Amino acid sequence: MARSIPPGLAPLTIDAPPGGRGVTGAAVLIAAQSGRALAAAARRAGYRPFVADLFGDEDTRALAAGYRCVPGRLGAGPGGRGVEAALADLAAEAGHPVGLVLGSGFEGSPGLMRRLAGRYALLGATPEAVAALKDPGRFAALCGRLGIPHPEIALAPVPDPDAWLVKRRGASGGGHIRPALPGRLPAGSYLQRRVPGRPRSLNALADGRAVTVLAATEQWAAPGPGRPFRYAGAAGPAPLPAPVREAAERALAALVAATGLRGLVSADLLVEGEAWWLLEINPRPGATLDVLDRGKVPLFAAHLAAARGRLPEYRLELPGAAATEILYADSEIPAVPALDWPAWTMDRPPAGSRIAAGAPVCTVLAEGADAAAARRAVAARAAALRAQLEGTADIALAFACPRSMLDERAPIPLPLVGRG
Repeated sequence: MARSIPPGLAPLTIDAPPGGRGVTGAAVLIAAQSGRALAAAARRAGYRPFVADLFGDEDTRALAAGYRCVPGRLGAGPGGRGVEAALADLAAEAGHPVGLVLGSGFEGSPGLMRRLAGRYALLGATPEAVAALKDPGRFAALCGRLGIPHPEIALAPVPDPDAWLVKRRGASGGGHIRPALPGRLPAGSYLQRRVPGRPRSLNALADGRAVTVLAATEQWAAPGPGRPFRYAGAAGPAPLPAPVREAAERALAALVAATGLRGLVSADLLVEGEAWWLLEINPRPGATLDVLDRGKVPLFAAHLAAARGRLPEYRLELPGAAATEILYADSEIPAVPALDWPAWTMDRPPAGSRIAAGAPVCTVLAEGADAAAARRAVAARAAALRAQLEGTADIALAFACPRSMLDERAPIPLPLVGRG
């Protein structure tokens, strides 16, 4: 696990978020690598979130009506036994939860998803849909059958590894992606051919038959030692060429109809002019939830309706754009200092937490008139927070460098999936 929280912080049950509503809505279970964004979205929609995740962040606990910290590894997800035990405890606390919403960390564990589906009403993609979309061979074959442009994959060594990336099945966050090398593939890995383009995502609601597209977003990387494609942040709504958007919408609709995918989902693309490739489908609410859940109608309620097979008439109307970026620790932080965190920070670690080198520290949020302005604003806030934290304790921190964030001349040839 990337973060070790001080003893005595889990389990936790509280009665209300700070300064917020009392706990009066229906209970919902949430499990994810980081459950804060889903908990905030659930609160905004009037639900009481009971959360199991890896981090135990201060704001997650403040939002949760009940909380359990579970063992696991960022990028690989929560451990099966830990999350099953945590959810059993939380379900008993909640009384009669309406169901379970899964965030990131379960795409590589179809067996665990099936066990959870046998105990709770899964409010999102079914294990069968996730298995069809996240198995690289099955997904490539499905894209080929539907005529969807998708980078070639290989399940065995290739003679020209420089033209390929190696990826781990079911992983998330981009930290698992490496340039391919000659020789045998690591266990659980596969190859994907490099293609040019800038990373974009198409965010949508699906009801198993059709889709309502919400917005396009853009992503960027924060390279770290041995992790050249580590996810950094997202901004949106972002522009997408009309021919690309129309074709990608048709592709996503075809995949939904073929797999029965439901809920709030996203399609990761690489876009080069009017050429594009579908890299993967994220069959769950993802890292753009903070960016998009700012309209009058809460997205969490729309996700639950779509997950139950009722596609809502939903039009995303946002006051401008927003961007988020993750702050990573360059070296180990033995104990996070006590801080007066700015209001625009999220995923705040408790004071005294140990954070491993390369692990996320927190997330920064900013708004702007458009995606470019929001990215500039989040970069400025990130730099200010880094200076504050590095001045408080002997720690080294890393955001995406300004060029990797703002210079669009350097395309990033890979899928990017966020922490949440």
